[in-house]
Amino acid sequence: MSTEKVNFPETLLSAIQYFADADRSLAFMVSMRWPDGKVTCPRCQCERVSFLSTRRLWKCKGCAKQFSVKVGTIFEDSPLGLERWLPAVWVIVNAKNGVSSCELARSLGVTQKTAWFMLHRIRLAMQNGTLDQFGGQVEVDETFIGGKARNMHADVKARRGIKTGGASMTPVMGLLERTTARRQSRVILKHVETRRKPELQGNVRKYVLKGSTVNTDELLAYEGLQDEFTHNVINHAECYAKGQVHVNGMENFWSLLKRCIKGTYVSVEPFHLFRYLDEQSFRFNERKDKEGDKGRFLTAMAGIFGKRLTFRHLTGADRVDNLPGGQGKAKEGVKFYGLWLFPLDGMMPT
Repeated sequence: MSTEKVNFPETLLSAIQYFADADRSLAFMVSMRWPDGKVTCPRCQCERVSFLSTRRLWKCKGCAKQFSVKVGTIFEDSPLGLERWLPAVWVIVNAKNGVSSCELARSLGVTQKTAWFMLHRIRLAMQNGTLDQFGGQVEVDETFIGGKARNMHADVKARRGIKTGGASMTPVMGLLERTTARRQSRVILKHVETRRKPELQGNVRKYVLKGSTVNTDELLAYEGLQDEFTHNVINHAECYAKGQVHVNGMENFWSLLKRCIKGTYVSVEPFHLFRYLDEQSFRFNERKDKEGDKGRFLTAMAGIFGKRLTFRHLTGADRVDNLPGGQGKAKEGVKFYGLWLFPLDGMMPT
């Protein structure tokens, strides 16, 4: 591998030029995955490995298996080289309104199907599973994502069982911690089945520290939070702010999210929605990174390890409904590349 010392890129153009060198891309991945320089086999964790420079692979002397730097990452089993993957990660984590699969396909010279799959893999890396709870002043609000029933074709409404306008919308709950001396404002987004008290209050009690100040609108589902929090309510029929009592921070974030979905992605299926929520919340939470685009890229790259998303799992092809002899239920999903896509158990956070 090359040990050439080159300044790390700061812009997209320099990133494309930097990662165009296969040896440099490999060296970067090695430094991210094995910062101590000790390459270990992802299968048996053996450190006795030899590097095959002509193929840029390692061979483990313990299990006698060969492996690449992609094994055990979101890039595993992808025929695309790092010279395409790494600039793609750079683009999506730094594009404020997102990047469509069609646009990414044109930029990378791949098919739209490949670009769509790449984007969902990258969104997996952008998931933040932190257990850090919010404190101080916290805003809680909900919104609805989706197309209006009156704009849908009759067959689409029949397939989804939609009869009224509200039935076509998917509720999303957001929690925003206002800026403190410790850090900039941050959000947590959760797809919710209903706007009822058990689900909404359950998320508040899970993600907000006891004793914090919680600001909500007048939705009755939030009644009862005062037992653990200082609960402030703003009545939007009267005004939108009374001093520090408001949810304008969440309202501003909803405008960013909907501009991204409606302007870039146009239509998002409910069972993939949580991936787009992860994407937008990541960019919002990392917007003040001191190193700018480079910092957001490195933060996202730190999340590629230990995760994997196959196309069969993403599209629901590994469900019994799509197996030979299985009984597909068209009313629960949508057809995509010849397969019915369904909500996957365990993939939709509650």
